[in-house]
Amino acid sequence: MGPGEAVHRIAELRAPEVAERIQGGAAVILPLGSLETHGPQAPMGDFMLAEVIADSIAAAAADNGADTLVLPALPFGGEDFFAGVPGGISLSTPVLQSIIEETIAGLVRNGVRRILIVNGHGGNIPAVEAAARHARRAHDIIIPALHLWKVAGAWQEELGGEAASLGHGGDPVWSVALFLAPELCRPDRARPREPRRPFRGLEVTGFGTVRCLGVEFAMPIEVGEIAPGGVACEDSRGGSAERGAAIVKRLVEAGAAMLLHLRHYERHAP
Repeated sequence: MGPGEAVHRIAELRAPEVAERIQGGAAVILPLGSLETHGPQAPMGDFMLAEVIADSIAAAAADNGADTLVLPALPFGGEDFFAGVPGGISLSTPVLQSIIEETIAGLVRNGVRRILIVNGHGGNIPAVEAAARHARRAHDIIIPALHLWKVAGAWQEELGGEAASLGHGGDPVWSVALFLAPELCRPDRARPREPRRPFRGLEVTGFGTVRCLGVEFAMPIEVGEIAPGGVACEDSRGGSAERGAAIVKRLVEAGAAMLLHLRHYERHAP
């Protein structure tokens, strides 16, 4: 970090500096992610990617006059299909929702009125959205959430990505990891997608779904029951750091634009 360059991470600042910036109207970003399998080639902690993207959003917003602070990322994701992966930690949805709600309450209690959630794990979405509804009722505050991979997945074809690379263990997370954390990636370990084993004699169609008589049913399956070693991933070999850079650029621009909109609306709302 160069001389005069703003620090956005609350954990790296002194308490009086944080207090002064909050009193001056700084917004706060809460990044979330997970600690789970992303295939044999990618790091388990996608929360690290969410945190870097949050930092970049804060920097972009600051360049346009909107001071923004970034909380440490919550590293443990909501419990879902990937619960039980060795080394991974997941939280039940009510526990994760409570953590998010109490984090928001702590910020609001100290004067924060603009909060953006940057979420890097699909299993967090139910808890995030329930906590945001609670914040509106309890604190009269509207908190937008940017669900990174849900948004970026829709850009796969447009950005030149392969259909076979789209999905868990593949793009968009893989290309973003290649761009933001290449030293943690092992492209040489990437492999074609392996077929999922049947669950109780039924064809597995997705993360927690099976097919019976042509109809899809939800079932509480865990990845270790259908994938050897708990690794179920798409074919990541089509990912690229260049596409990751394009994805991050779009996400950062959108996140910064939302923070600027919140500030403008707050100042000009009737």
